[in-house]
Amino acid sequence: MSKKIGIIGSGMVGIALANGLQRHGYQLMIGTNDPSKHEGIREKTNGEVAIGNFEETAQYSDLLILAVKGLNAEEAVRKAGIKNLIGKTVLDATNPIADAPPTNGVIPFFTTIHESLMERLQALAPETHFVKCFSCVGNALMVDPDFGGDKPTMFICGNNDEAKKTTTDLLAEIGWEAEDMGKVEAARAIEPLCILWCLPGINRGQWRHAFKLLK
Repeated sequence: MSKKIGIIGSGMVGIALANGLQRHGYQLMIGTNDPSKHEGIREKTNGEVAIGNFEETAQYSDLLILAVKGLNAEEAVRKAGIKNLIGKTVLDATNPIADAPPTNGVIPFFTTIHESLMERLQALAPETHFVKCFSCVGNALMVDPDFGGDKPTMFICGNNDEAKKTTTDLLAEIGWEAEDMGKVEAARAIEPLCILWCLPGINRGQWRHAFKLLK
C-alpha cells in the first residue's frame, strides 16, 4: 500500500487521523480550501504534514480519507476534482448530520433510511472506490484505540473488494478489526451507528467507547 495518504478536511477528525497515521510511518497531506487555516494545521501537527487545497490533496496520494462535515461532503468531492479520484480508494468518514440540535441526545440526519450519504458520493463519483470507514467512532479513538488488548470493530462497506482489502489492512495496522458489511447500500446501516455512538457522550459525557461484533 502507498505510504502517501491525503486527508480532505482539516477539522478535528482530519487532524487526529493525520497525527495518528504519521506515527505509523505514512506521509500525509491535509487538504483545506481556506489558506487562513494553514498555520493552525502546522501547529496541531507539529509541522510534519504537507498542506494543500482539496484538488492538490486528491492528486497527491493513492489513498484518500474524506473527513469533512456531512453537509459539505458532496461539494468537497467536487472541489477535489472527480477526475482526480478516478480509480482511487477514498475512505468515507463522513456522516449525514443535519444542522439542527439533538433531541434528547439523538443527532438528526438529513438522509432517510432509504439512502446513505455514501451512496450520494458514489453516485457523484462513480469511478471512485468509496469505502465507509471511521464513521462510527470519535476522532480520539480512530488510530490505536486502547481497550485493554481487545480490538474494537470498524464496520466498513463499499463496492470494490480490492479497496476494502486495502482498508482492512490499514485498519489492522492501526488497531482495529474490520467487518465488511457488503456493498455501498450497507452504509444505510453503518452511518446511523454514529447516532448510537454519540448518545452516551451527549447524555452522560462518556466518549471513550467503540463497537465490538461478537461472533
